[in-house]
Amino acid sequence: MLGEYRIEGRGAAEIAAGVERAVGDGRLEPGQLLPPMRELAATLGVNPNTVAAAYRTLRERGVIETAGRRGSRIRSKPATTGREQLHVAVPPGVRDLSDGNPDPALLPSLAPALAAVAEAGDRAPVLYGAEPVEPELARIARAELDADGVPAGPLAVASGSLDAVERVLVAHLRPGDAVAVEDPGWGRTLDLMPALGLRTVPVGVDDDGPLVDELRRALESGARALIVTDRAQNPTGAAVSAARARALRSVLRAHPHTLLIEDDHGHGIVDLPVHPLAGGTRHWAFVRSVAKAYGPDLRLAVLTGDAVTVDRVRGRQRLGPGWVSRLLQRTVVRLWADGAVDGPAVAAAYRARRDPLVDALAERGIRAHGRSGLNVWIPVPDETGAVARLLHAGWAVAPGARFRLAAPPAIRITVSTLTAQETVPLADAVAAALAPAPSRSYG
Repeated sequence: MLGEYRIEGRGAAEIAAGVERAVGDGRLEPGQLLPPMRELAATLGVNPNTVAAAYRTLRERGVIETAGRRGSRIRSKPATTGREQLHVAVPPGVRDLSDGNPDPALLPSLAPALAAVAEAGDRAPVLYGAEPVEPELARIARAELDADGVPAGPLAVASGSLDAVERVLVAHLRPGDAVAVEDPGWGRTLDLMPALGLRTVPVGVDDDGPLVDELRRALESGARALIVTDRAQNPTGAAVSAARARALRSVLRAHPHTLLIEDDHGHGIVDLPVHPLAGGTRHWAFVRSVAKAYGPDLRLAVLTGDAVTVDRVRGRQRLGPGWVSRLLQRTVVRLWADGAVDGPAVAAAYRARRDPLVDALAERGIRAHGRSGLNVWIPVPDETGAVARLLHAGWAVAPGARFRLAAPPAIRITVSTLTAQETVPLADAVAAALAPAPSRSYG
């Protein structure tokens, strides 16, 4: 069952720590079955409740998974081995289109806003007990949310979209709960689920967002939450259309106790309208990050939601970091007020890099996805081979394994810095990488 490794320990913490160390150093491998709890308790001479507590800790930390009578086993992808390790080492001279970053040339200069905010902060510093949300940030954000049809609700500020998603999940779910997630989807979200002890239920995605029938099956099978990206979905570029939003809202209305989390991180870089799903479930959250339009290092996202959800998020923040720096919040307000980012122009720039590549690939008989955002997603028959051949040809792309659960193999190309002169050579390289290997004859 465990080969030569023997679980040891007398207390639950000691047993759990020993198993996790064994996973980390390779003595226990993904998929290996753990002994039944009563059997292990007898071997160690401890109470079965002690082993049950150890296994519960390991599940919550994403180290093991339990499938009823089939027992507990080491996760196929433990939370300690993040998907971001599935990256391509980019040698000198190779064009890197794998990182998922926005174009630095399209980000605003932060120096003037930071300087002005810092000077004002020197005159009136924010102290303990101050409101956690900058009033002007809340006013502007709420006005934009209202304009986009997001239901009314209180606001909170988090340190980026993933921080917001995590806080909302923790506010409502418990280890062992199932969450419906986009497949393919953002790798860090997929990593977050086992780290919180949550189970993932994959929901397929096309250019218009999550597939309706797959979401229905996920919720009917017991998924307690749904995480969906409204626009600029990473990695596929999907954007929820008006028709798809209506169909998804209908499914959610039939499951009103579902926790709905919407991530609109494409706000400010996408020229497609947002079609919110919120309103049909009791608990919901709608998150907007400034990372793609204003810079990832600002680490700021605004979220709204039902009163209970936002109150729980803010209450937990008070027990931890307290608040997201008001200096950062005021910097974002200043950038918004100064019009530092021309949203339509930025969206047009990314579209002008994305659409020609999709069209060039189509001319070569290759179907690619990239309705919005920074990336193009290309299904491939052999993911590893395609990545290797493109790297050999001078192009580094991201392997689809970073973003997939049950979805077929693919590669992701980040087009944010792609130039017009590179489009045709890149399309040619992709076509060559996907072409069948020449047959060999032996005399």
